[in-house]
Amino acid sequence: MKKFILFFLIFLLAIANVWLIYSYQLKSVSENDLEVEFVVEKGETLTSIASKLKNKNLIRSELAYKIYLKLNNIVSLEAGKYLLNETMSVVEILTIFGKGSNYNPDAITITIPEGKRLDEIAQIVSLQTKNSTEQLLEAWNDEKFIAELINKYWFINEDVQNKDVIYSLEGYFFPSTYELQNESVSASYIAYKMLDQMDVVLSKHKDKIEASEMSVHEILTLASIIEHEAILDEDRPIVSRVFYNRLKDGWKLQSCATVGYAIGEWKLTYSSADLATNSKYNTYYYEGLPAGPGNMPSEKSIEAALYPSENAEDMKYYFFMANVCDVDNPKTYFAKTNAEHDANVSKYLTCF
Repeated sequence: MKKFILFFLIFLLAIANVWLIYSYQLKSVSENDLEVEFVVEKGETLTSIASKLKNKNLIRSELAYKIYLKLNNIVSLEAGKYLLNETMSVVEILTIFGKGSNYNPDAITITIPEGKRLDEIAQIVSLQTKNSTEQLLEAWNDEKFIAELINKYWFINEDVQNKDVIYSLEGYFFPSTYELQNESVSASYIAYKMLDQMDVVLSKHKDKIEASEMSVHEILTLASIIEHEAILDEDRPIVSRVFYNRLKDGWKLQSCATVGYAIGEWKLTYSSADLATNSKYNTYYYEGLPAGPGNMPSEKSIEAALYPSENAEDMKYYFFMANVCDVDNPKTYFAKTNAEHDANVSKYLTCF
């Protein structure tokens, strides 16, 4: 009995040692966070790549790796490029393989800031892709392409084909950060990326949009004006309310943002000649909303266009001005009457 117990203890100790060794072999090879690009060719299997993993110093033991595959019945592997590193255990490596290939060393990232115009976006994109600014603008304004987009997206309609609209897709690209496949992507690929994201944003408010008296084109147009005019996020719904009040009572919007788009130049102050520019974008010249958006509005501006302030005091405002002369204290002053507005201008716009 004593011999049997001794033999049994030795057997358990041996099993424990084997398990410890096996567990150790499944651990990461190194603490050095050295990234390794690992390519799985078509037709390769998790078992057949064991030697490649060992040669690239990504696993400690081919045998332990294969045993783990067998014990856990792991078999699927997608061909492609994977970004691994030496700090990963076998379990972590197999987890990445299980998610499929999503590593693209040729990918580029482009950030489109809020409030940028279409021509500015074309310039940003041209700096990081093989498309020129002119090629992008031509492709994005192509009549056939626009017709395809009208059929593809619920929020794009014939409004963008209005002869008074300068760029059909102005206001429709959502400002965000995008990962593109590589620098050789086409203009249409880039457009779809940004339109898909606008679809996501607008779909959150689809019920409100469909219940609105405004079309999507008009909502984005108003949002683009709010984007330009509002200094702080909390100002956006109130600025929106001012424009709603003016529209309701048949007043001209008189937004300097629209004058800038009409003349192709943005200033802190505009001359009488600027304000008298005969353009369907100039809300000093024409009543109502301009022909289309003047920039790419943010989600907060889109929300403000859909949900103007309902505060009782804000409902009385018809004027506003930003204290652009005080860069350290950005603030917008609202007024109910022209006399109050003129007083604000005299008090705060002291740098002109």
